Amino acid sequence: MDGENQTIVTEFLLLGLSGRSEQEDILFGLFLGMYLVTIIGNLLIVLAITGDSHLHTPMYFFLANLSCVDICFSSVTIPKMLVNHILGSKSISYVECMTQIYFFITFINMDGFLLSVMAYDRYVAICCPLHYTTIMKLRLCILLVAASWVITNLHALLHTILMVQLLFCFDNTVHHFFCDPYAILKLSCSDTSINDLVVFTVGGMIFLMPFTCIILSYAYILSNVLKLPSAHGIRKALSTCGSHLTVVSLFYGTILGVYMRPSSSYSIQDTVATVIFTVVTPLVNPFIYSLRNHDMKRALRKLISYSRTRKF
Repeated sequence: MDGENQTIVTEFLLLGLSGRSEQEDILFGLFLGMYLVTIIGNLLIVLAITGDSHLHTPMYFFLANLSCVDICFSSVTIPKMLVNHILGSKSISYVECMTQIYFFITFINMDGFLLSVMAYDRYVAICCPLHYTTIMKLRLCILLVAASWVITNLHALLHTILMVQLLFCFDNTVHHFFCDPYAILKLSCSDTSINDLVVFTVGGMIFLMPFTCIILSYAYILSNVLKLPSAHGIRKALSTCGSHLTVVSLFYGTILGVYMRPSSSYSIQDTVATVIFTVVTPLVNPFIYSLRNHDMKRALRKLISYSRTRKF
């Protein structure tokens, strides 16, 4: 493209999920409600786990980290959409957009790594119960979380650096409520083949590492559970994994459908799918992990009663 036909894009326009103002008002109220529930629900889980010494175990240590990541994950995308609606604006600056992409990639991958670490924890607890305390020491737990942070940040940095090398010409309208990496790639008038290649190689590896760990962990768990002599023992073993499997299915199911293909095939329908893992998954995690968990429900009741006592 000739230089005279190019222009430097300094901002993008986030068109949101609907082009109609009356629908945007409804979506604003819906997203505001979901965001508040997400923050409060995940914060309650963190406070309940921190305040109850009985929950100072590896499983709840990872769950508290997952709740913190979910709070950050939701805060990367939703607040900007809410602020833009209040101000009557749809713009997001180029720097804000690239920053949003960096943290979006970081937290979405961190979710996956934490889910895999939690799957490994369940594998050790069910398949090696006598060695659980010696294997899942605090030092190993911290090391697993720290390594996950390093890998996800380096991966996000790689994609962001490649993204800022691209040239954006006339079209700066994003059919989304945030700067989705694929939606932004479609706007570039540069050759994005390197970006697509990195998505399928490095991105695929980052995706497959935790996903493979989850599959293998539950394959070993299932093979061991089926060897149990009683149906009660099978139900008890699987009950500890039910909540985690629900979140894994919801999270990875939508990611496989949206991101494991070329950016050129990204469509407006995919924006609806991204709402599931950017908004819905962080929202339902506190309910999935607390409603079926007696220890969490007890800790939450203790936290609520303590807060009421402090008031009076």
